[in-house]
Amino acid sequence: MLSVPEKYNHSYILFISFVSALGGYLFGFDFAVISGALPFLKPQFQLTALGEGFLTGSLALGCMCGCLIAGKLADQYGRRPALLVSAAIFALSSIAMALSGTLTVFVLFRFAAGIGVGMSSMLSPLYISEISPAAVRGRNVAINQLTVVLGILITNLVNYSLADMDPDAWRWMFGLGVVPSLLFMAGVLFLPESPRWQAGRGQIEKARITFTKISGAAYANTLIDEVGSRSLQEVKTPSGGLFSKAVRPALLIGVTLAVFQQLCGINVVFNYTSTIFSAVGADLDRQLWETVIIGIVNTLFTLFAMWQVDKLGRKPLIMYGSIALSFSYLVLAILLRNQAPAAWISLFVLLAIAVYATSLAPVTWVIISEIFPNHIRGKASSFAILCLWGAYFILVFTFPILAKSLGTFGPFYLYSGICLAGFVFIRLKVKETKGQSLEELESHFSAH
Repeated sequence: MLSVPEKYNHSYILFISFVSALGGYLFGFDFAVISGALPFLKPQFQLTALGEGFLTGSLALGCMCGCLIAGKLADQYGRRPALLVSAAIFALSSIAMALSGTLTVFVLFRFAAGIGVGMSSMLSPLYISEISPAAVRGRNVAINQLTVVLGILITNLVNYSLADMDPDAWRWMFGLGVVPSLLFMAGVLFLPESPRWQAGRGQIEKARITFTKISGAAYANTLIDEVGSRSLQEVKTPSGGLFSKAVRPALLIGVTLAVFQQLCGINVVFNYTSTIFSAVGADLDRQLWETVIIGIVNTLFTLFAMWQVDKLGRKPLIMYGSIALSFSYLVLAILLRNQAPAAWISLFVLLAIAVYATSLAPVTWVIISEIFPNHIRGKASSFAILCLWGAYFILVFTFPILAKSLGTFGPFYLYSGICLAGFVFIRLKVKETKGQSLEELESHFSAH
């Protein structure tokens, strides 16, 4: 069993974790920008409920493609080059969306932005998990979620400040995405390659250098031996290896958690804040202000999750978070149905955000980055996150249609039921992962 090093280079680990996690900021930016831009895009492009859903969900379709591209690039060329490609795609698509003259062009480049977001959403947590000691891996992967929520918060503040400009304010909202993209590209140039990827390609001495910088020579030697004995002496995975009997248990858990994180419904709150609050008579200023408050609450409770994920563990956080979300949605549906004051709607929206930020939001990414064997981690993570983005598309595409036919309250009854089912699955199937090396976890999540 691999022992946790007593000392490791905190500042170095945090530096490379934060830099790689800037990919999460791009994720948060595109999640949030659509909420502030939709009130402008609806009249600009004469959007129907179907058009609104497809425009919002087109990001997810791009993300699905991005996951497929990222998995192949990351396994063949390394994590670092793939991160650079994702940042470049996002920078170019941000400018193109801002300059779009037609709905078709806008949706095309929102799809392209999704490719960049999908790549970074898979690569950043994967990279961080591979460079982090077991004792702080949960916290470090959760740094990626922190940058996601900071992206949401800052973008919501920018959207709110731009809203009074003119009907073309949405162009600035999207165009400003080029700034974090370029910062991300510059930061990635200073990152080392993943030592686990290097070891998998026979670059043992390069891997040893990075592990030594992280935790010292003794730990580096021990970990190189562990990686070799556990993962890298296996027979090369055949073409069907992703669905092989040995990988299937981990894949079932990873895919189910990924899909559940989206179908739990919280991203309806993020993406359709204006729609939810307009249903109870809130004006545009109130709608955009609610997105800012949501961003603040999301950030504060994500910080709490980072503090607790390596203490309380992964399973308790997501299990009890699922139950709390189910209750929050049930009350929210009742309030919306009865046209309750906006203040009451806001209270339970923020409660749902707080619960999600401390549970499913960070912990799902942590678990997906941990449970797959080293020799197939890129492909398996890519597939799980591909399913996540597919579920996100279904969620955001169907909400305007469901809200139109059932009322804005109707879908929240459905999300409440999904959260209850998620609780049952987590209780029965998910194992705790805190405090164990990635190599140790292989035996816990594999069929023998």
